[in-house]
Amino acid sequence: MKTPDKNTSGRGQRDLRVKVKTAKGRKLSSTLWLERQLNDPYVQRAKREGFRGRAAYKILELDDRYGFLKPGARVVDLGCAPGGWCQVAVPRVNALGDNPRKPQGRVIGVDLQEVEAIPGAELHQLDFLSDEADALVKGWLGGRADVVMSDMAAAASGHKGTDHLRIIALIEAALAFAFDVLEDDGTFVAKVLAGGAENEMNATLKKNFKKVANVKPPASRSDSSEKFVVAMGYRGRQLNAPQNDESED
Repeated sequence: MKTPDKNTSGRGQRDLRVKVKTAKGRKLSSTLWLERQLNDPYVQRAKREGFRGRAAYKILELDDRYGFLKPGARVVDLGCAPGGWCQVAVPRVNALGDNPRKPQGRVIGVDLQEVEAIPGAELHQLDFLSDEADALVKGWLGGRADVVMSDMAAAASGHKGTDHLRIIALIEAALAFAFDVLEDDGTFVAKVLAGGAENEMNATLKKNFKKVANVKPPASRSDSSEKFVVAMGYRGRQLNAPQNDESED
């Protein structure tokens, strides 16, 4: 299928949209999801550029804006499957040492399931909630991390409020992990779902990081309630919030 030129009529563009017929045994919701995937420009771009999913562009866009994946950085990706975020991180931190004039970074990915190998990333099958996870990760890194990032989401229940609380609990667990493994001035990046229960978490972030941004990158679907927190400048666990916090809504 040939991509239309920019001056192609609107009618012609609509005609090029892929429509999926409902197959026997397939639910309507599954058909609509498949149709959306086939027509999603980020999905198509991911296939062309070799990324394992459209989520890769979320971390790419966040890093383009905030610049936390620097050459030499040590990165931990929690719940890394299928690996798109690791794929983005590897060249940006120079994990393969492709640029000898810049410091070489490290990318550690952990997930409950086994993840297909990614050149330049060290992937481990591990429950980050286990008691030994923090020590294991610091051992693999040979020290602390500069970035802890998470695109994890709890299994959907179909109830918006319940799903929001579940993902907040998961992010709070990821943040507790980050508190233990992050280097001073490090960065924490995580997906959240807008829903009103994240205020306490944001307060905790502002106590412990110099700058906290809440942002929805362009790659995040407009009909999704997801957004991302980018917390930069880790100052270690703080009992009292300093007065000069920076934040973006």
